[in-house]
Amino acid sequence: MTSAPAATAPTDRAHALDRILGDPADPGNPLGFAAVLAADERGEMLAEGEEALNAFGLNEEFVPAAFGGRLTRLDRLVDVMRTVYRRDPCLGLGYGASSFIAGVNVWTAGGDDHCRAAAALLRDGGRIAVAYHELAHGNDMAGTEFSALPRGDGTTLLLNGRKEVVTNLRRAEAVVVFARTSTARGSRSHSQVYVDKSRLPARRVTYLPRYRTTGMRGVQLGGVEFRDCPVPARAVLGGEGLGLETALRSFQVTRTTLAAMSTAVVETALDVTLRHVRNRRLYGRTAADLPHVRSLLAGAFADLLTADCFATVTTRALHLLPAETAVHAQAVKYFVSKALMDAVNRLSSVLGAHFYLREGPGAIFQKLLRDLQPVGFGHAARAACQVSLLPQLPLLARRSWLRDDVAAPPGLFRPGTELPPMDFRALALTAGGREGLSTSLAKGLAAMPDGDGPAHRALAEHGEHFTAELAALAGECAALRPGELSVMARSSSYDLTTRYVNVLVAAACFETWREAWLGRAAGAMDSALVKSCREAPAPAPAPAPAGSGPADSGTANLADSGLADPVWAAAALHRLRAPIGAAPPSLPPYLEDALWERLLHRHERALGYGLLPRTPRTAT
Repeated sequence: MTSAPAATAPTDRAHALDRILGDPADPGNPLGFAAVLAADERGEMLAEGEEALNAFGLNEEFVPAAFGGRLTRLDRLVDVMRTVYRRDPCLGLGYGASSFIAGVNVWTAGGDDHCRAAAALLRDGGRIAVAYHELAHGNDMAGTEFSALPRGDGTTLLLNGRKEVVTNLRRAEAVVVFARTSTARGSRSHSQVYVDKSRLPARRVTYLPRYRTTGMRGVQLGGVEFRDCPVPARAVLGGEGLGLETALRSFQVTRTTLAAMSTAVVETALDVTLRHVRNRRLYGRTAADLPHVRSLLAGAFADLLTADCFATVTTRALHLLPAETAVHAQAVKYFVSKALMDAVNRLSSVLGAHFYLREGPGAIFQKLLRDLQPVGFGHAARAACQVSLLPQLPLLARRSWLRDDVAAPPGLFRPGTELPPMDFRALALTAGGREGLSTSLAKGLAAMPDGDGPAHRALAEHGEHFTAELAALAGECAALRPGELSVMARSSSYDLTTRYVNVLVAAACFETWREAWLGRAAGAMDSALVKSCREAPAPAPAPAPAGSGPADSGTANLADSGLADPVWAAAALHRLRAPIGAAPPSLPPYLEDALWERLLHRHERALGYGLLPRTPRTAT
């Protein structure tokens, strides 16, 4: 799955899709917020939106290039999907991401015939569902009772049991089913089965009533019951007994990328709130003039940049550090989901009674607030991520955190730059104690560029704090007893996972800033060199190594993106230092005022609020 990249750049596709979707605030736009809200009130997917995405060929973004699709890099996929999530998270999940979640299992473990069948279905505009859950067992996949046991001749499996709360189950043309393929106990008793629904005998399949939800109202959640339903034995993905392993490897991709896509929801919520406070007048001035309002908005902006940075770094790690992403995926799901939900909740306090209005210019906010909640529990709750992280901490402490020779590659921290194509089969089931993101902070701090100003000094001080925190964690985690590594561990042991995740986030932000600063400095040196040697012939550029190349076409140059400004990174690390369970602290005035100005700049020029500025929709 490493064929050549598609001819068009990701941001070109994102811009094209954004233009197709049109101005969301235009009440006459059939794909605008008014239409999105009307569909939400009916509990339906926006049909015109699905038609537009189908015409655009969105499903091709989920299919690896080796099978005729556009997928070579996951950050490119995230870039396109954020365009959908900014408009309507229901379309993002119900049209697109649900098929991507299912497809990842196929690309990770399926044979060539499975991959080509799934790719052809998606490229033709079809859907694939993935059925993991049974209400009786929740996230306990090892307890799954749904079975796909062999019939006597060995060429056929019989599906028996129920699957519930499955996205697009009735509408999908195929479904990946997690099933018990052996009656023996243990982790090798389950497999994943690719089921072509068109070949199922109707009398053996009964669909259950749709599950209605408060958020994501348009997404169709359903259930199904199979009774001795035959499927070919060759439908098993990756061989019998590998179902749990395939799911765990696939989760590394889906937990990371879906968290990255969901940052776009907060972008829209922030934009709605900012428009509201700039237009609402109180006491002879606008609400945006009130210091407390500015403080809350600047804090939400800082938290969004922090979450986006961490999600971006961990998405790039899927390409550059596939052996370590078993750790990163748990961390990004745990941190980003909470950061995004907390940010929107704080924005709702700014809107006051306006946040739940279902009509008017800010009506989309209440839908976004509801639609964002599943990011915290879809497929696995945040607490489940802690349960998975905790037993890995002692080994990480011994094998990585205290070693001088463990660090992440610079390309990890250069958003938008080139990456090797995604290889789903390179993902490791466990990190085995290998992890270089957290240890990159100490190396980056030692090589921190000289600078002046309070933000630069604060960034250095915060970096020292988190470097010391990792050293303290190494001692505490190495001393953990076996009884403190299970689900029965004390809350103080689970707090160690929170502290470790915060170090990971701090390292991602610090090193992203440092790489951007180094890039800006190198750009300035290059400009001076060009000016002094203007008459000299330029040599042919050497090819850049994977992960360190130039920004993709249409992506903001890192030197011009604002990432080299220490303000955002200092704000991120400042708020990360909140005690466990406490709200992030307010920013000091010099950071708050600077972030507020940058927020207004983004707003007035329609540049978006993510880590990298976006090109406005009207640009050609």
